[in-house]
Amino acid sequence: MEHASGLFRLDEQVVAVTGGASGIGLGCGQFLASLGAAVFLLDKNRAEGEKAAAQIGDSAHFIYCDVTSEVSCQKAVQKILAGHRKIDALVNCAGVICRKTVIELEESEWDLVIDVGLKGIFLMSKFVIPNMIENKGGSIVNIGSGWGIKGGPRAAAYCAAKGGVVNMTRAMAIDHGPQNIRVNCVCPGDIDTPLLRDEARQLNKDLDQWLAESADRPLNRLGEPEDIAKAVFYLISGLSPWVSGAILVVDGGGTA
Repeated sequence: MEHASGLFRLDEQVVAVTGGASGIGLGCGQFLASLGAAVFLLDKNRAEGEKAAAQIGDSAHFIYCDVTSEVSCQKAVQKILAGHRKIDALVNCAGVICRKTVIELEESEWDLVIDVGLKGIFLMSKFVIPNMIENKGGSIVNIGSGWGIKGGPRAAAYCAAKGGVVNMTRAMAIDHGPQNIRVNCVCPGDIDTPLLRDEARQLNKDLDQWLAESADRPLNRLGEPEDIAKAVFYLISGLSPWVSGAILVVDGGGTA
C-alpha cells in the first residue's frame, strides 16, 4: 500500500493545463504546482500566460498554444517533451461561451465555441496520449460543465460543446483504459472567473446582480477556481487509481 503522504503530492509529475492563463486553468496550475507538479500553462494569451507562470514560480512554465490548431497543439506538446520527456497528466480547461440561441448565433461563433471547447480536447489528447502509452499510463481530466449534463438558456453552442465533452470523456476512457490511461471529467457550476463575468456583459446584466444570481444554489456561494482544482487533483493523483470514465459534478449543489 502506498504511504498516505505520497497520495497528497505530485512530486516529479508533469502536468499540462490548457486555458492556463486565467480562470479555472490558472487555478488548476496554481494548486497543482503547490503540490509539487511541474506545470505547463498552455494558452493563446501570451502576456497573461507569462505573468501567471511568473507568479506561480519556478515550477510553472508558459507555452503559447491555440487549441483549435493541430500544428499549435503538436508543437506545444513537443516543447514539453523536449524538456521533460513525459506528460503525466493533461487538464483540458480551454473554453469560451457565447450566450445566444441557435437563431442568434453566427456560424463563426458556433465554430469558435465548438473548436475551443471540444476540438481542443481532441487535438491535445491526440498528441499527449502516445507519450502516456510509451510511459505506461497517465491521466486526462476534461473540464465540462453542469450545462453538459442539463440544458441552459441562450447557450446552445456551449451546451453542445460541453455535452460532447462529457460523452467524449467516456469514449476516451473506454479506448485508453487498457493502456492504463484514466480519463475523467469535472463539471463545474458557476465559478468566479473572467468568463462568468463576461457572460453578464453578453446578456446586458448588472454585474453585481449577475454574480448574486449565479451564487443562488444550496451552498449559497459562487465557486472559486481552487474548488475545481481540488477535484482535478483528486482525479490525477494516486487517490483515484480505479476512477475512469467518471463525471464529477462540482457545483455547490446547483444541479441537485
